[in-house]
Amino acid sequence: MSSERKRQFGMYLTRLRRRTSRSQRQLAADLCALSGVQSVTRNEISRWERGERLPGVWLPFLASALKTPLADLEQAAAYARGDALAPLPGPAATLAELLPPDDPLAPLTARSGRRIGMTTVDSLAGRVHGLRLADDVLSGGDLAGPAVRELRAAVKIHRESSYDDDTGRALLVQIGELAQICGWILSDAGRHADAEHAYGIGISAARQAGDTTLVGNVAGSLAYQHANNGREREGVDLARAALEEAGPDAPPKTRALFLDRVAWTLTKVDEAQPAMRALEEAHAALSDANDRAAPTWSYWVSREELEIMDARVFTELKRPLRAVPLLTDVLGRYEATHARELALYRSWLSIAYADANEPEAAAEEARAVIELSGDLASDRTAERTRVILRRLQAYEDVPEARAVLDDHGHLLLV
Repeated sequence: MSSERKRQFGMYLTRLRRRTSRSQRQLAADLCALSGVQSVTRNEISRWERGERLPGVWLPFLASALKTPLADLEQAAAYARGDALAPLPGPAATLAELLPPDDPLAPLTARSGRRIGMTTVDSLAGRVHGLRLADDVLSGGDLAGPAVRELRAAVKIHRESSYDDDTGRALLVQIGELAQICGWILSDAGRHADAEHAYGIGISAARQAGDTTLVGNVAGSLAYQHANNGREREGVDLARAALEEAGPDAPPKTRALFLDRVAWTLTKVDEAQPAMRALEEAHAALSDANDRAAPTWSYWVSREELEIMDARVFTELKRPLRAVPLLTDVLGRYEATHARELALYRSWLSIAYADANEPEAAAEEARAVIELSGDLASDRTAERTRVILRRLQAYEDVPEARAVLDDHGHLLLV
């Protein structure tokens, strides 16, 4: 029986319990009441959720207590026992498919590295956050090399070093965070397969650490990549799985982020009303946000960032009259040092102007995007430049649009 499959079953069971707002002790008491047998304890629930044991005869009572179809629990248990024809049910299966087949985080049998403590983890945490801050002002092509080296080194430390349980968990959390920003950087550099591999490592690390909110961030980042690169339906499924994995107890600020990603992926498959509802839920979540409860990696999530996503969704849904005021307002207050984001967001403003039959304004924004993108090693800004140039081709008879196409139409050939 695969220990990894049992661990995934345990995480699945944990999510079901948390969804009903029960503690392990409360679930044990409910199972005893339902069965009439007083033999289930909190410790037994803990063993199930850690993947050390399977519930077996307790599955029907679990289904009743957790308000979950018995067939789903039986399917999950069969998966844990190694049945190749029994995948994990629902979103759990979506995430399980992303886990590396040969766990790159598995410790070596004979560890040759030194013993480490929290000082090593704290040092790694500082470098991880440094990469995040660098990504605010630099592009993927500039940061991909250093990010990959950091991730390889961190995985090597985890596999070869010795440490106590608390240090090991903290190290896994930092590897998960590092894999997320590494994947984001690689995606911006256009290295999508490498990014997906990094995200897989991040999901594995975060799951092993028991950090479901971090799992949601890593999986949601990959959902965003899928949605933007021809795998739109996979993006929707994964964004929803990320939200469910994080659960209702995730910090409100992170739930706002995950809901924003759900909204974007739904927009990419033209599901307008569900996308709009997800945007509304994101704003509601952010209004409840307590920064003290939010993880460090969510530092950039703000009302302005949610409004930019609103505007992007409105633009994609051909609602320029709603998109233009939002974008012009937020961009007027955006930091000039964030050149890539300015270029990306102004590209949506250019499209919104074109959709509003304002080709002169669209051409002006297009020039600004191209100027901002000139020195950026970013695949995303390059692709957005091509998008706006193709859109301006509908206005070739407008002098301003024609001038932009004459000056920069060669970029469509890249």
